[in-house]
Amino acid sequence: MSEIDNLRDKIDEITLEMIKLLKKRTVIAKEIGTIKKDLGMNVTDEKREDSLRSKVVTLCSEIGIDEAIGTRFLNFLLNESIKVQTTSKQTHLSIFLKAKSLEQQGKKIIHMEVGEPDFLPPEIVKDALEEVYDKGFIKYGQVKGMPRFLTTLAKKTSKKYDLEIKQENIIVCPGARYAVYLAITTLLNPGDEIIVFEPAWPAYKDCAENAGVKTRTIKTTLENNWEPSINEIKETINSNTKMIVLNYPNNPTGKILQEKIQNEILDLAIKHELYVLSDEIYAQYSYEDWKSVLSYNYKKAIITQSFSKSHSMTGFRIGYAISTPEIIEKMAKLQAICLTNVSEPIQYVAMRALEADTSNNSNIVKARLDIMIKKAKEIGLDFVKPDGAMYLFAKVKKDGFDANDFSNKLLDHGLAVAPGGGFGDFKNFIRLSACQDEKKLVEGMNILDNVLKGRK
Repeated sequence: MSEIDNLRDKIDEITLEMIKLLKKRTVIAKEIGTIKKDLGMNVTDEKREDSLRSKVVTLCSEIGIDEAIGTRFLNFLLNESIKVQTTSKQTHLSIFLKAKSLEQQGKKIIHMEVGEPDFLPPEIVKDALEEVYDKGFIKYGQVKGMPRFLTTLAKKTSKKYDLEIKQENIIVCPGARYAVYLAITTLLNPGDEIIVFEPAWPAYKDCAENAGVKTRTIKTTLENNWEPSINEIKETINSNTKMIVLNYPNNPTGKILQEKIQNEILDLAIKHELYVLSDEIYAQYSYEDWKSVLSYNYKKAIITQSFSKSHSMTGFRIGYAISTPEIIEKMAKLQAICLTNVSEPIQYVAMRALEADTSNNSNIVKARLDIMIKKAKEIGLDFVKPDGAMYLFAKVKKDGFDANDFSNKLLDHGLAVAPGGGFGDFKNFIRLSACQDEKKLVEGMNILDNVLKGRK
């Protein structure tokens, strides 16, 4: 047997031994997951992970292996632990589906769990739906989007932000969620890390986990006005960090970052050459000063937008991303594999929708938020007044309160709210959506008050 065959046999032995050790590790991880579930603990323990990460870094130095390789392998193991420990959790979508099921059985439900405006899309959308057949937008199209639509989006964005955006800077997607998925999946590799500020829309973490990417969370607090710590971000960034996710105005808190803090975050991203994925679908619903990441003209920024909130077109599933042509090209390659192109009839309708003035939508939602805020104060909920978006993220000051159990209980009384645990380790919070008319919001808040105080 040749020397190379001997070496290959040794590699085989080591590989098989590693698989056996992985099995042992997975069994223990499952046991830990069961205990955590019984104790009501969060699956991810950031402090414990950081402690292990420090040990791995030290070991890499001692034995002479590249730290980036060692920690990337660690991230794979940590993600596998999360997968085996994670059980189905209550989110705004799971509550929404339960509410819909109850409605099919004839029960009346007030929907304050999802961010779906109850008002109709602009009237021009109705006309466009009738036009699309005769105009011939019924065939296969280009993967990045209809050139005419891309040009319209580019002109509108350029004018709004006083920038030079061209059609090659844009890709049209079936919703902003898919744009987020494309960005994470095409720009990052398994073992890479992204930084997410929690509470956060769960799709960022879900997309990362699906791509084998490790999520490092920076937990913000109500007491600190939901502002992320710059020092904590600095300490979290390492050789495997590749992306920071921003979402302002924020879902679920409605927070808008102070420009000084946002500038510091962008400075860190630029210094470390990190991608910045900025989810700006609530941009229209800004009630305080807000600055788009587009304004920084950063070559590694990806901005996602959608027609769901701004034009009340949730069911049309149409959104887009803006970035450099090189990044857009990478995203387009995966989109071509997955869905060929976004439906051209829907693209045409969205293009026509851009002609409408939807500015009053933000006035409607702001008025509804004000009503909800007033009622929340009367109830005694603890919250920071939102700077934007369409939600109130409120803490329930009640011993032993569990939002998962409570949100299910509320369904029995005809009210759907989003449990805070769907946005991170916030099981004593609930998210309330201001997407119903005034009468329904008041009725919903009264139900919430009565159930909290045991009157129902």
